[in-house]
Amino acid sequence: MILYEYPFNERIRTYLRLEHLFLRLTEFVARESALDHHFALATIFEVMDVGARADLKSDVLKDLDKQKHVLDGYRNNPAIAHEVLDKIFGQVDRCFQALNNLPGKAGQALTENDWLMSIRSRVGIPGGTCEFDLPAYYAWQHKTSAQRQGDLERWAGTLTPLADAIYLLLKLLRDSSAPQKVIAVGGQYQQNLPQGRTFQLLRMALDPALELIPEISGNRLMVSIRLMRQEDDGRLHPSLADTTFNLTLCS
Repeated sequence: MILYEYPFNERIRTYLRLEHLFLRLTEFVARESALDHHFALATIFEVMDVGARADLKSDVLKDLDKQKHVLDGYRNNPAIAHEVLDKIFGQVDRCFQALNNLPGKAGQALTENDWLMSIRSRVGIPGGTCEFDLPAYYAWQHKTSAQRQGDLERWAGTLTPLADAIYLLLKLLRDSSAPQKVIAVGGQYQQNLPQGRTFQLLRMALDPALELIPEISGNRLMVSIRLMRQEDDGRLHPSLADTTFNLTLCS
């Protein structure tokens, strides 16, 4: 199944973007080629750009604190497995403490490294990291893969508290609701959202064999999905077939 996710607010949109970048960073750092490590470093800079938002760290800390209060409210519920509850509560608390102890914004410690910042200023320029522009960076790319990996792990380590917090918050959000099977009649699906309940994330699981692409839109009142098919002309055309898929609304 192909899993599509659609955020209902800007905060969750930012979390999903950061998760995407952190997963990519982990993948590139684990590889050994200099080219992969170049893209790992570029990804670190992307995380710094997204994390530069002044209220991001505050938002994440508030969400972690909110989760602690929610979990604490389950302690008197006899239907709850308290060992599991304590384990999750401990994870949330550790993420909160680690992020709270991190000075400044995401990657702020890296901004004090002039060599890294010289690369950052040119990495967005087409061909801007050629050897004649950044000879010191070119020399770094010729170090052993183990040396480059050590440097990348050290630099990425300054972002680990934020990454761990984002991973945990999104996991708790995704686990908050169960999927339900629905049908897009004539390739279209609409659902009115219940009043008084705020949803943050839509998850849609679609069979790849159908070769369909969803166009998702939504707000606090309604969600709408239109299924499209990419034809030989490269354009997306509406599908008219009744189609079953799994839908999860996470709050």
